Amino acid sequence: MDPVVAKLLGFGMVLTRTSAFFLVLPVFGWRSIPRNIKVAATVLTSVFFSITVPFSTGPEPISTFEAILLLGIEAVYGFTLGLIAALVFYAVRLSGNIIEQQMGFTMAQILDPLTGESAQPLGMFFEMIFIILFLSANGHHLFLLALNRSYQAFPAGSMPTVPVLVQGVVEAGSTLLVAGLRLAAPLLAAFLLLMVVLAVLARIAPEMNILFISFPLRVGLGLLLIGILLPFINAFVAEFADWMGVLLPL
Repeated sequence: MDPVVAKLLGFGMVLTRTSAFFLVLPVFGWRSIPRNIKVAATVLTSVFFSITVPFSTGPEPISTFEAILLLGIEAVYGFTLGLIAALVFYAVRLSGNIIEQQMGFTMAQILDPLTGESAQPLGMFFEMIFIILFLSANGHHLFLLALNRSYQAFPAGSMPTVPVLVQGVVEAGSTLLVAGLRLAAPLLAAFLLLMVVLAVLARIAPEMNILFISFPLRVGLGLLLIGILLPFINAFVAEFADWMGVLLPL
């Protein structure tokens, strides 16, 4: 293959994987970030990786169809990497949504300035706290490190098998549910205890309006426990890095 064509094809494959990775990735893929910033970051990152990482296309010339197939493979792999990272990243928001349901804030909706979509306020608050802690710990470097490791494990022009990618997505989805429930577990236990107390009061004093007094008690208990347990979100930052190393098909 002509060296110039090989270089252009290698850069195209690197650019495709990086673009697909950044497309669904938290922090880098948010709508609040201007498009020119996204394009510049993607191109600069692709230029860096195209210079430093190897790519395998073979010495034989390839047809246009084969080149499109290689680009499609890179897009699938990059999208899968970003999807796995996004699923684990949103565990904090899921825990906030679970707590909101217990507090009775299910109908509360606000506009998420990061994604441009409607979101529940408490879940978004949890995510904002996690993002601040994540970025302060240089967590965004973790995404770039994962992308670099993907080129070391599977150079441009190669990718893991489909079962490996599917397994990574499925395990990331289960991790999202388990981590979200685990973060919300102390508050769920407290709300369960509160419901038992209210049920006992309803039996002791039937004339008491339990529905009327349960809402302020649930809100007050939820806000109190959130203030107590909020610092523990910092521990999930290190746990997120561990999950990334385990779940990503690298």
